[in-house]
Amino acid sequence: MDHLGGIDASFLYLETPEMPMHVGGLNLFELPPSYQGDFLENVRRHIESRMHLAPVFQRKLLNMPFDLANPVWVAYDDLDLEYHIRSTVLPKPGNRAQLDHLVGRLHSSQLDRSRPLWEFYVIEGVQNPPDAPKGTRRVAFYSKVHHAALDGEGGAVLAQSIMDLGPVPRTVRPAPPRRPMDHDTYGIAELVGAGLKNSVIQTAKLARALPSLLRSAAQILRPAPGNPPEGAEAAKPGPANAPKGLKGALGNQWFGPRTPINVSVTNQRIFSSLSLPLADIKHIAKSHGVTLNDVVMAICSGALRHYLADLGCVPDTPLLAGVPVSLREKGNTEMNTQASMMRVSLASTVADPLERLQAIRQSSLAAKAMTASMKSAMAMDFPSLGAPWLISGMASLYSRSRLADRLPPVVNVAISNVPGPKFALYLAGAKMLTYYPVSIAGHSMALNVTVQSYSGSLDFGLTACRKAMPDLPQLARYMQESYEELRRLTSAISATATEHSPVIAAHPAPTKKAKAPAQRRAPAPKAAAVKTASGKTGAARKTAPRKTPVALQLAAGQPKPARAPRARRAAA
Repeated sequence: MDHLGGIDASFLYLETPEMPMHVGGLNLFELPPSYQGDFLENVRRHIESRMHLAPVFQRKLLNMPFDLANPVWVAYDDLDLEYHIRSTVLPKPGNRAQLDHLVGRLHSSQLDRSRPLWEFYVIEGVQNPPDAPKGTRRVAFYSKVHHAALDGEGGAVLAQSIMDLGPVPRTVRPAPPRRPMDHDTYGIAELVGAGLKNSVIQTAKLARALPSLLRSAAQILRPAPGNPPEGAEAAKPGPANAPKGLKGALGNQWFGPRTPINVSVTNQRIFSSLSLPLADIKHIAKSHGVTLNDVVMAICSGALRHYLADLGCVPDTPLLAGVPVSLREKGNTEMNTQASMMRVSLASTVADPLERLQAIRQSSLAAKAMTASMKSAMAMDFPSLGAPWLISGMASLYSRSRLADRLPPVVNVAISNVPGPKFALYLAGAKMLTYYPVSIAGHSMALNVTVQSYSGSLDFGLTACRKAMPDLPQLARYMQESYEELRRLTSAISATATEHSPVIAAHPAPTKKAKAPAQRRAPAPKAAAVKTASGKTGAARKTAPRKTPVALQLAAGQPKPARAPRARRAAA
């Protein structure tokens, strides 16, 4: 009997009609000119042959009597593939805006809990872009799976079970036949006994871990850090690091500011997508000594500044992002939720994009240090006796009372970054082109931004409440502009460093005091060779390149050379 874990079960109990708790994805596939057969039927046969590789396909939840404890997973043999894998067609012309709109509508409805908690949609009628290879056609694929069944990394494991590395599907060993005694049939007494036994075991584990859990709770309840603690890893040096005066400008925050996106949500969703080149994002991160995730949050921060300003909202405290943190051990392929959340300042009150990026980096380092200190104490399970009706009742009360419209938000937006494959994947012979995540919007947090890397691209999936953010595509456009601004500033700094570095290095020192280092370097082999070839004593001092870094010379107040062109020709 496979009991649902505490964190997984909480997604069931927190679910309301206004807040569906499933995650999913939107993928675009390219069918080659020689593609044979109907893609929908091919997908059904393909997934049917591989369902035994992922338990989520063939199991459903069985509730405990009187909802005394968490449900259990049981095998489900009466699977209707025509129900779980459906088809729909976009109206002409079938552009991306229409596709995103359809995904938002499909994502609004809850999953049927009497069946396995997943649904797939094959979407035909997708418009081909002008640069598409001749004879190919596009098909979209939308999936949704309940968050109680898997998290983001579990979704990547699920994708690996049904995807291939080439257009020819790999050979998969068929599922072993199930014997009659393998089927899960449980009576009321057996279910109650199993639920009580599981609760006793979890209570004993909780008692042993209580001291560390209390310390973890105290850490979580602390305000979101603006700067890393003493001894934490510092940001790597980069040509555009924020000035030292920025450190300490961002204080710790208990709550995020109130904004129009931090309200109670309805059951209607809106979706928008965006793709950015992964290589450019990595270049920006490397140039400024930050991580890829820091750049993602900086892009979101810059976009939200513009979006909220359009709504007349200019918060005087930084926005806070809720960033999921994976607790999954390396090699763990279980399809359940193994994650926690840390809060990171988006430094949205900092006007300069590069200073904002460095401020986000500092807050992220502090949040990671805090999370690492309590990671081992985080419980993935806890006693469930009475949890179903208690948590469900509290979630329903919170929703109906509309407290989210009055209380300050713990976080303003959820931002998640899931690493994906670096190579192309195939489904039933079709090549996958995009990997847009579709996630959860909740009360007090009407926007969720989830990012998935895939085959050289960084695919952004924006999921929001339609009532709170009817103009979500505008935010996606602001994200594009925020990325281009960071890329332009990074290129400008790199070009400036390349242009001035050899000039300052080749120019002779203006004073006798500055000539001393060159004279001390004279015995070096290179300097001696120049002196012999020229026959002039001062030749080595005039042409030997200086080794003092550009940044140190500028910090020391040395003037810019006046005869840069001649210095470059001499150095050549």
